[in-house]
Amino acid sequence: MADTGIWVRLMKRNRIEKDITQPCARDEWEGALEEACHRLDVPRPLVIDKHRRDWEAFSQTRFLPDHFIESVSFDRMEVEYINPEEKKKFNEKYL
Repeated sequence: MADTGIWVRLMKRNRIEKDITQPCARDEWEGALEEACHRLDVPRPLVIDKHRRDWEAFSQTRFLPDHFIESVSFDRMEVEYINPEEKKKFNEKYL
């Protein structure tokens, strides 16, 4: 499980302005998000029920500027769980 974690992207005008990966287990994404925000030097967003539902259903979620207490210079923050082993299993199944 060494390569699993979250990929956090700061998007502006549909381009990646900054991105970072933070190791974690799938169910520990909120703590990893806090660390990733610290490393990116951006405020931590407010995680609401919508974000948790998106995470459970899709292993990803998006935060808009309204989800931050402080102002931010990007259009959205995208957070996605990455697990190379799951992708490998999927690819092997359909090859």
